Amino acid sequence: MIKTTPFDASEYLTSDEMIAEYLSLTLEDENPEVFISALGDVAKAKGMVQIAKASGLSRESLYENLRSGSMLRDETVQKILKTFEAKLVAGSSKPADAA
Repeated sequence: MIKTTPFDASEYLTSDEMIAEYLSLTLEDENPEVFISALGDVAKAKGMVQIAKASGLSRESLYENLRSGSMLRDETVQKILKTFEAKLVAGSSKPADAA
């Protein structure tokens, strides 16, 4: 019998570069819950208690905001990203040579 364990992305988010790439890729998905889930993965990797303290949110509020179906406010996203030392950056989805 083969035993499997659920995949946990937070176990692989071991560097700031990996975290930045992961968050950037999730922003490309049209489903906003993918990004919210990714924020939760990063918070778990960094330590929920530390992220809660650094963001000024209670641990319960952090969990509530990062759960599936939450309507995460931009202000909260910015607080959380600041604790990761990350920021959102907009770019063009149009290829550079398509003028």
